[in-house]
Amino acid sequence: MVGSRVTGEASARGHRVLALSRKPASAPPGVTRIAVDAGDPRALRAALSGSAAHAAVPDTVVVTVRTVPADREFLVGATRTVLDIAAPRGMRVLVIGGAGALRSPGDRDLLVADNPAHVPAEYRAVAAAGVAQLRACQTHGAADWVYLSPPALLRPGERTGRYRRGTDTLLTTADGRSWISAEDLAVAVADEIENPGREQHITVVHQDAPAPA
Repeated sequence: MVGSRVTGEASARGHRVLALSRKPASAPPGVTRIAVDAGDPRALRAALSGSAAHAAVPDTVVVTVRTVPADREFLVGATRTVLDIAAPRGMRVLVIGGAGALRSPGDRDLLVADNPAHVPAEYRAVAAAGVAQLRACQTHGAADWVYLSPPALLRPGERTGRYRRGTDTLLTTADGRSWISAEDLAVAVADEIENPGREQHITVVHQDAPAPA
């Protein structure tokens, strides 16, 4: 859901994109699609290091790997592999992670993953895997990375280009909800690529349009 929208947004802005997935689909102009299993470190290294047929080395890698049901080992392993590949080559890594790694509004000591108000019991394992993914980034030490946590609800929707950016605490809209469309998350990702911030853990939330004067 996220990867395809980030690919489309980046392509529309004129970026050259390598889109890695197990089952590549048709590609818009400026996009080279490559069949790669994220669980295969050798294939990932070839695709990202310029040793594959396309011979391109990206300056930024966006990781959009998610697993349902939760597969913590796979998620952490794939993320570490990308960080290992990126570090010696000076690539920036932008990991689209999970909301569970954020702090709860009003209680910075309580992670969203452990807060039943935001994460029902049936999603706890998925949220915990996202927390482990962030810890893998924090303990890597060498890579240039950013971990972007979406809000509590991420779903397909409209591209409005309106969002509010925060750091490591869950954000809510004016009506108390915590959500964003996948299309606007892609806008935030492309904005972060083009104009990097200083924080390593960030989040975004939908921003309502200003009321008419």
